[in-house]
Amino acid sequence: MMQSAQLVLLVSLSTFVSTMAGGLLALRLKHRLHLVLGFSAGAVVGVALFDLLPESLSLAQARFGIPAATAALAIGFLGYLVLNRVLLLHGSGTPADPSSRRAALGAGSLCVHSFIDGLSIGLAFKVSMPVGAAVAVAVLVHDFSDGINTVGLVLRNEGGGRSALRWLLADALAPLAGAAMTLLITPSDPVLGICLAVFAGFFLYIGASDLVPESYRGYPRVWTTVMTLLGAAVIYIGVRLAQG
Repeated sequence: MMQSAQLVLLVSLSTFVSTMAGGLLALRLKHRLHLVLGFSAGAVVGVALFDLLPESLSLAQARFGIPAATAALAIGFLGYLVLNRVLLLHGSGTPADPSSRRAALGAGSLCVHSFIDGLSIGLAFKVSMPVGAAVAVAVLVHDFSDGINTVGLVLRNEGGGRSALRWLLADALAPLAGAAMTLLITPSDPVLGICLAVFAGFFLYIGASDLVPESYRGYPRVWTTVMTLLGAAVIYIGVRLAQG
């Protein structure tokens, strides 16, 4: 148990580094990150489809049944959509909203879902080491792009470099808080299966509705498509190898 807790904290510290690295790189290279985003999209969707969803069905079906697990998947996807719209994840708002408020709401929502990323890491390691490792990889690549998105969102809404750095730091710390919370709770396997299905819905939305469009926007589509397929393939192979 102690080793598992230490591993969760170590991985969550890695998400801090990944988020900070993505954000700092975004401050230097604004328009050359489409291949990274494309790979991230494939990896995040791959984890949802090849790892989280099968594992959630296996854990939840004995008590709740497969329909409940798939409903949890839909709740995760649609719930994240609502979070995206209500909390202005992309920084869109009404014309009456000042730019600074849009930046704060958008960056704040990114911190919320980074907190959820931390929860997903901690709970995944409670299932097994391979599941935890696969989720950790997906979160790491996603958090790299998350740092990029946080900085880009603040800068797009007329925020300065210092404001962007402050929000980047908050976003990088959020997964640590989420992972630490999972050290205090131990759900049963069926409940854990439902939680994994919800996280699979989150990851599907992030990959398909956020990372894929962002990687394609204004860039050559052939190579971004190749990188997205490669990201999914890497996760598939990794999951199969981990399962033996």
